[in-house]
Amino acid sequence: IDYNTNKLENINAILSGGDLRSIGKSEKLLRLLKSQDDFDQLFNYLHQSNRLISMRAADAIEKITIKQPQYLKSHKKEILQLTSKPIEKELKWHLALLIPRLNLTIKEIEGQWEILQTWASNTSESKIVRVNSLQALYELSNKSPDLILEFNTIINQIESEKIPSINARIRKFQNSHP
Repeated sequence: IDYNTNKLENINAILSGGDLRSIGKSEKLLRLLKSQDDFDQLFNYLHQSNRLISMRAADAIEKITIKQPQYLKSHKKEILQLTSKPIEKELKWHLALLIPRLNLTIKEIEGQWEILQTWASNTSESKIVRVNSLQALYELSNKSPDLILEFNTIINQIESEKIPSINARIRKFQNSHP
């Protein structure tokens, strides 16, 4: 039996079950994914209408691309399209962290910066979306030093809201920026 042939045929089953507060068995996918083709199969699950499945797929994608960001290269356009339309908060959590892993043009950075800034500043967004968006803005500002001043303006504005989880992340940024 060729181990590689059908190892991902049950992605749906792995991503299903439980509720939105858990990642279910999505960690199992981290061990199974060994190639771009495997990753591409998983990536298709971001488009699932089932919120639970798309969120867990996004979680696995986000974790895999910490060490394998090159897997995102062929999906850049799709990721940028996803961030530019209304999406569930659980998907935003993970997409925000994927943005800085993409090889973006200056124009794409500007577009994503605007989206991430909106997510980070919007008091109606979940705290996880806001913190992850701030993290992405921080990472983008490290890649584009001309954005550091703008980033500092954003965090000063958000810091004044006095939300402990968000301010804890802001302190980490302030301790690592010169």
